[in-house]
Amino acid sequence: MFRLPRFLLLACAAGYMACAAPVLAADTLMMATTTSTQDSGLLEYLEPVFKQETGIELKWVAVGTGKALEIAKNCDADVLLVHAPSAELEFVKAGHGVDRRQVMYNDFVIVGPVADPAGVKRQTTAEALKRILDTKAGFVSRGDQSGTHKAEQKLWQQSNIVPDKDPKYFSAGQGMISTLNMAAEKQAYALTDRGTWITFADKMGDKNPLAIVVEGDKALFNQYSVITVNPAQCPKVKTDLARKFEDWWVAPATQQKIAGYMLKGKQLFFPNANK
Repeated sequence: MFRLPRFLLLACAAGYMACAAPVLAADTLMMATTTSTQDSGLLEYLEPVFKQETGIELKWVAVGTGKALEIAKNCDADVLLVHAPSAELEFVKAGHGVDRRQVMYNDFVIVGPVADPAGVKRQTTAEALKRILDTKAGFVSRGDQSGTHKAEQKLWQQSNIVPDKDPKYFSAGQGMISTLNMAAEKQAYALTDRGTWITFADKMGDKNPLAIVVEGDKALFNQYSVITVNPAQCPKVKTDLARKFEDWWVAPATQQKIAGYMLKGKQLFFPNANK
């Protein structure tokens, strides 16, 4: 009898993965992806269309990008949908992935208490991060080697700041929604992708204690790409299905669907395939 790998069973138990079917059929594609594509509702929106148009059943595990890349290295996925360009390029250069293609983007934003105790509104990202630490206002990091965590680390480095030893710098070690909940509880600041933020803010409604305080900085650009796991490294990878998946994501019709995905009238992702 077929058994899911242990990491997939754990993911199912944690609620991160679509696990309705106990057996992966020949026309089923396994994807490792970032939590933001699931938490934002994008995958739930696109998956039925993908199945209808291709006949391929998509299963996925949603974790941080760093973990998703590790899953692919271990040959436990056929394809990736992730958002950490530097790590992705290293992954491909090392021979673990092929056919990396950009599919969409959004941006990161810094959120914090509505009262903005650090006074960072309308400041640059670098200025805001420095002020958050200087005022001991508190910052909650994903702390999980996800794409968002890697982006945050890069922003600290670009700002010449080492936050790790600051007593008001907290590491959640969890997904984006959990990190935002922790920031809300601690009345602290956090970096989040806009798609997940819009979803979080919608669910919180008038009770949301957080608000966007920094946005629009070029440093906050957030690119998403698809990558096929290299069959030379992982012979059991369903390369034909993975390439159909990639072709589907960059097709004009799918790009239009991505652009049309809205929540409360707000666009969560912006297509940019072949650009």
